[in-house]
Amino acid sequence: MGSLGKVLQAAVVLGSGAGLGLFLFVLVPPGEQRTRDLLKDTPERNPQRRDEATKTKMLWMDTLRKAVETHENVAWRKDWNPRGGKEA
Repeated sequence: MGSLGKVLQAAVVLGSGAGLGLFLFVLVPPGEQRTRDLLKDTPERNPQRRDEATKTKMLWMDTLRKAVETHENVAWRKDWNPRGGKEA
């Protein structure tokens, strides 16, 4: 019975801590200007970063398309880039 009491006591302490954290999160939201500042500094707003991400996604999709089109088990390939590391 003593272990059940300790488990319940731990659950109450953890639950009250989580409740207090949630209450403070709801009570103290960032201001509108702070929210705009945070969104302005995101990497997706940087055109160079956005272009790099687009290029990376295109390379991934090209690799996946080629893997689907072949009957070879590409997971065992030593050279994943058939162009030898050179961009076409």
